[in-house]
Amino acid sequence: MKQFLIFSTLLLFLGCSERETPKKNVLNKDKTTTQKESPKPVANRVKSIWSEVTSDLYETLPQNEVSYSKLFDGARDLIFENAQRTLSEHADIIAPFDKLAHPNGVCIRGLWEINNSNIYSGYFKDGSKALIIARASSAMSNTKRGEIRAFGMAGKLFPTLDETELLTESSANFFVIDDLGGTKAPYFTDVALTNEPDVSFNSSIFTALAYGLKVANAFSTADVNSGIRQLYEISYLGEPNSSTIITPKWMKITAQEGQTALDVNDFRDEFTFQGNQVLIFDIAVASVEVNGTKQWQEIGTMTFDTSVTSHSCDHRLHFHHPKWRNDITYK
Repeated sequence: MKQFLIFSTLLLFLGCSERETPKKNVLNKDKTTTQKESPKPVANRVKSIWSEVTSDLYETLPQNEVSYSKLFDGARDLIFENAQRTLSEHADIIAPFDKLAHPNGVCIRGLWEINNSNIYSGYFKDGSKALIIARASSAMSNTKRGEIRAFGMAGKLFPTLDETELLTESSANFFVIDDLGGTKAPYFTDVALTNEPDVSFNSSIFTALAYGLKVANAFSTADVNSGIRQLYEISYLGEPNSSTIITPKWMKITAQEGQTALDVNDFRDEFTFQGNQVLIFDIAVASVEVNGTKQWQEIGTMTFDTSVTSHSCDHRLHFHHPKWRNDITYK
């Protein structure tokens, strides 16, 4: 049972396992991040990043398949090398790679907006607005309605409302998913996604057992507590004084009701926008459980109005994974 839990957990993080052109140098295993450490700033413009994502559009939607053979290059353990790299690389666009857990996705762009008072810091604070680029995806190879799919979303926040502004602060990345084992939920907009998701056991786990266990081993070696992705990058974003940071332990993303595109078969087509159409997700956070129930507080929304399916969306857009920290303040 423990192995199955580890397997499902590491399928989570939205293409965090990647395979790219081999490099001569292999990253050394990082130590757990401490409060004194900060990421190296990555200068970027949101417009430039989105231009790269939209530079090579698909004519037809691909069906990218996961493959055990992609985890290795001869004697090199690529999955472990890249597990380390994704924890240390803050660039938004990198050289082409394969997303080994969530290979099929759609990239979306819009506005992150917090409009309810709360105790949290950074871009969780009331009144915060940020441009956001995200990637909605499905774990493993299934994309069609009726198949077992584990929906996920990786997002990156930029502390600006001007897409042409040159930013010197790295984007703040987050990762949420609905169920690590996957479900038969008919639509992406039907599920709630969190940074510490549930685990269902079904036939998809057993058909990819060896693959999943290898991915799990690589990430459990590279980092700790992989079943939850901390949210401190958002609570630190734009904060000049790191001694006053308060971070929520959990975040939940849920599409507002009445937005489901009922006539689509592939989840990526749910994000097709026409005219002034938008897709709005509610943002809720929590740090306390009472009798096993998280005390969610809705604090804002993510409103997406633009989408693209492209080679760069699936193979170049990179989401940095926050490394586990023991010094985060939760309230």
